[in-house]
Amino acid sequence: MNKSDFILIKGGTFQMGSPNIEKNHFGNETLHQVTVSDFCLGKTPVTQKQWREVMGSNPSHFKDCDDCPVESVSWNDVQTFLDKLSAKTGMKFRLPTEAEWEYASRGGHKAPVDGKIHVGEYQYAGSNNLDEVGWYDKNSNRKTHPVAAKKPNELGLYDMSGNVWEWCQDWFGDKYYEACKQQGVVENPKGPETGSYRVLRGGRWSGVAQYCRSAYRDYFGPDFRNHFIGFRLVFVP
Repeated sequence: MNKSDFILIKGGTFQMGSPNIEKNHFGNETLHQVTVSDFCLGKTPVTQKQWREVMGSNPSHFKDCDDCPVESVSWNDVQTFLDKLSAKTGMKFRLPTEAEWEYASRGGHKAPVDGKIHVGEYQYAGSNNLDEVGWYDKNSNRKTHPVAAKKPNELGLYDMSGNVWEWCQDWFGDKYYEACKQQGVVENPKGPETGSYRVLRGGRWSGVAQYCRSAYRDYFGPDFRNHFIGFRLVFVP
């Protein structure tokens, strides 16, 4: 894994949460303004090959597919991977925050601007037609698929919608968006200080299209593993 696997996303202010045209499934997608700083995000989820090169094993349920996302990894497993990857490369990596993830999914600094605020054009990452950009229950044949097989979004990021859920750094807070909205524009939010569940984003190969929306939020405990959960990384220069 090296710097060429990442894309520099320039910071900006954007509308985080569900626009009025999207169904607010859990009532936790309150629209609010967020500013994020520059960051470098992986072009794809971490693959089985990349995991094996660091960890020496492959925990995935769907094996024999080096270019498929690694899955069946918990949030805590990812922290071990990060420690070993940093030791191996001498570089620093982390998971994206929930705000960074959604900003990137919505096109980041390449999304249209309305009054200095970036407003994503699409429900999914790069399209309103999920079949163009993601693997989900209607087209996945009940399995993961090699990364970067679908169309990327505006930033050149692949598989932000579908294939596997992606762990984020944040604790999940059901009322966190409401609290942020009360503050006005929030800069680089990192989620609640404590919690019981970590945030997941992006939808999955076995889920319905609604789960693949850029605004959709899910969560599991940090020790939970399943064959629809993977992750992508932020490179810290």
